[in-house]
Amino acid sequence: MVRDKKFYWKLFLSTFYLSAFTFGGGYVIVPLMRKKFVNEYKWIEEEEMIDLIAIAQSSPGAIAINSSIIIGYELAGPVGAGITLLGTVLPPLIIVSIISLFYIAFRDNLIVNGAMKGMQAGVAAIIVDVVFNLIGDIRKLNDKFSTYLMVGVFIATFFINIIAIILICGVLGVAYKYYERKRG
Repeated sequence: MVRDKKFYWKLFLSTFYLSAFTFGGGYVIVPLMRKKFVNEYKWIEEEEMIDLIAIAQSSPGAIAINSSIIIGYELAGPVGAGITLLGTVLPPLIIVSIISLFYIAFRDNLIVNGAMKGMQAGVAAIIVDVVFNLIGDIRKLNDKFSTYLMVGVFIATFFINIIAIILICGVLGVAYKYYERKRG
């Protein structure tokens, strides 16, 4: 799908901005992507965004990068995926390159260490917010299977290896969709 240069530029700047000013990884950037692309630009529907993020989470790799690639592809095909990938990867690459030049000065600085500890608390709060938003989104879908699966996975993470959980969820998801098709 071909879009005009303004659209591509806006897509790049959006992902660049989100990536540059988000601290804490993928689970922090995901709700901001949702806010930008669903609520502000209205380029993606809410339910479609949930599906795209679910695909990004189930794919190997960093969720921020996976999410941006999938969203970019959904909005503008392979070119959009490349643009959003570049917009998401460039800010951390630039920041890490600059920090590496001054690593020794940063490593021993008490103010920088204190700021990092404060950011960890903020990231934890944002992750909790994401969890509650996802719970709300799943409840809106009124899908009991997804609700029970989410609760079961949360409990299982304390007892079972995460790889086993992913495999079990994959099998359950395929079985559920097969059952839904046969039923409907």
